[in-house]
Amino acid sequence: MKAIRERDPVLVGLAGLGIVAAVVLLVFFSGSLPFFGGTTYTADFTEAAGLRSGNEVRVAGVKVGSVTGVSLDGTHVKVTFKVDDTWVGNASTAAIKIKTLLGEKYLAVDPLGTAAQEPSQAIPISRTTSPYDVTQAFSDLANTVGQINTTQLAQSFESISNAFSNTAPDVHAALTGLSALSQTIASRDNQIAQLLASTKRVTGMLAADDSQFQSLIRDGNLLLNELDARRDAIGSLLTGTRQLGVELSGLVADDNATLHPALVELDQVATVLQRNQDNLNRALALAGPYYRLVGNTLGNGRWFDVYLCGLVPQSYLPPVYQPQTPVGCVSPKQGGS
Repeated sequence: MKAIRERDPVLVGLAGLGIVAAVVLLVFFSGSLPFFGGTTYTADFTEAAGLRSGNEVRVAGVKVGSVTGVSLDGTHVKVTFKVDDTWVGNASTAAIKIKTLLGEKYLAVDPLGTAAQEPSQAIPISRTTSPYDVTQAFSDLANTVGQINTTQLAQSFESISNAFSNTAPDVHAALTGLSALSQTIASRDNQIAQLLASTKRVTGMLAADDSQFQSLIRDGNLLLNELDARRDAIGSLLTGTRQLGVELSGLVADDNATLHPALVELDQVATVLQRNQDNLNRALALAGPYYRLVGNTLGNGRWFDVYLCGLVPQSYLPPVYQPQTPVGCVSPKQGGS
């Protein structure tokens, strides 16, 4: 065999692209292959009831797969669905149920039986049920009523009533009432048609906004989950606060024997200070001038300023140091103390 480098690079590139494309398609459609993604079963229904390919398959309310196909098979509807890791018995039942109020459907499977269901054998109609579709019923009623010529219907009932005018009283009364009913329906024809048309439009709008309603419900579910989580957090906070209160109570009880004597002695000290408050105030008043004089004495440096008066008689002093008018001892500094 030739080596890859000896072959035509264009053919090698095309072969590589083909292999890559095959792998991508295999991965993308792996869920649709019979040997990947679970087991495929079929079920026969009298009507599709709005079930579509891609709808959920649930067992006991849990999603286990999806519907893979809905097709007409003779006089009945054949539904194929695929489930993952789910046991389906030979007596299992399948029902088309309404998932939301807006008419979305899902396939509910009840796994019954003593042996496994053969994938090649369909679940018969005797073990399948379809729901009553209110939305479709209103739509069909609106279309049916819209096609009825109520004027001709009233005239027909009136003609029948006239034809039976000479019959028995009971028959005549019944036909007269039927005629009155037809006339009432004819007089209200426009209102009834508008009502049914409005009902059809409302159901259509609800069906079109199905995804938005689902998003609203999911957001409400997230909000409720968040409130539930906050409730748990607040509960934990209150529990921790209660435990803290218990611990503080125990701490106060343990230290009561130590703190009580100290508080008693502190109260005694405060009592003594209160009793001697006047003496303390007088001592502080006398200490002020004293410390002011001490400050004046030591204010010029690291020595004491002292003035001695009368140590030497004035007669012994030279005339230049003798005061002109003897007035006793006077501080040499004006304004000194």
